[in-house]
Amino acid sequence: MNLKNDLGNQAIQDVLASYPEIGEILQRYDIGCVTCKVGICLLKDVVSIHGLSKEDEAGIEAEINDYLTGKAA
Repeated sequence: MNLKNDLGNQAIQDVLASYPEIGEILQRYDIGCVTCKVGICLLKDVVSIHGLSKEDEAGIEAEINDYLTGKAA
């Protein structure tokens, strides 16, 4: 995953603390890690371990990057 701001290499709990809307994106793809109390997995790993299709992974990447681009504007 090639996410802006090197977000893929950050722990999911940190990502969601800064960008809670990314949790909504993940939930649309049935990734339930949003409610995990541990939250130390990297965002890129959270996506890859769920066995999504390449198209869904690309969709998540695009949605997150579009969201981040909008936040920068």
